[in-house]
Amino acid sequence: MAETSKRLLQLLSLLQTPREWSGPELAQRLNVSTRTIRHDVERLRSLGYPVDATRGSVGGYRLGAGADLPPLLLEDDEAVAIALSLRTAAGGAVAGLEESALRALTKLQRVLPHRLGRRVDALTAYTVRIGPGTAAAPVPVVDPGTLSLLASACRDRERVRFGYADHGGTVSKRAVEPNRLVNWGRRWYLLAWDLDRVDWRTFRVDRVSDPLAVGARFAEREVPGGDAAAFVRRGSQSVQWAVTARLRVFASAQIVSERLGTAAEAVEAEGEDQCVVTIGGADAESMAPWLSLVGSEFRVLSPPELAEAVGRVAERMQRSAVPPVS
Repeated sequence: MAETSKRLLQLLSLLQTPREWSGPELAQRLNVSTRTIRHDVERLRSLGYPVDATRGSVGGYRLGAGADLPPLLLEDDEAVAIALSLRTAAGGAVAGLEESALRALTKLQRVLPHRLGRRVDALTAYTVRIGPGTAAAPVPVVDPGTLSLLASACRDRERVRFGYADHGGTVSKRAVEPNRLVNWGRRWYLLAWDLDRVDWRTFRVDRVSDPLAVGARFAEREVPGGDAAAFVRRGSQSVQWAVTARLRVFASAQIVSERLGTAAEAVEAEGEDQCVVTIGGADAESMAPWLSLVGSEFRVLSPPELAEAVGRVAERMQRSAVPPVS
């Protein structure tokens, strides 16, 4: 496979020169048979590259108009994944790379075959980004094909059916009218009108399975408040945790927000060098060791059982830090 990809790159490089190449010439240059050349030309065409062919004694192959950019040999999902990564970096997720990522994204979109260009354009136009996530949270696995299908359905206003697993793992069948994809930290959400619930719903994309665009079109509805990102944020923060804690953190609200991302329900500034964080969890014992990831000194304001659990964790850590007696 690697040898085939290398040969396709070499073939594309030859075809980009301002001349026509006969089959035997290409075969000699690449040290293969003319039959292999014909097969490779068809492979390039299947990838979206317009290879023109003329018959006759002076005929041959050349790359069609508008295809004079550097070759790109990527599978569809690979190309979409790269475009998504570049778009995230261009939005400021990676400090210092915004301009370079934007230039690379522009070049990539110019060279992509038309069918992939439409998929990337849909993802760009119908995705809104809230902000950074948290390194502490596990990374949900999101299928690029699912993202592409949902973005295209948002663009084309096409109804979609899929299976959806709730927080407890129970799967139900859903039929929706997609509105926007929302990228919040490491998680992707779909904001859509749920046809069975007759209301707006937010879906974690990593919990979506077997999505299918059914072809039925719909008239776009107005999102409550007119802001998809704000709607998703409110919905996420309304999740009821068994324990809701408040901490005074001795660092700026901006720094703490960047560290915690979606893990924090609220970060309220108290001057320039401290803030109050509201955060939820399943129980005090599991929350206590996780709070060390705040990265700054803090005090537990409530509840008392969390403060006690943090104290027990601190004592264990202190004992563990004592070097063994030799």
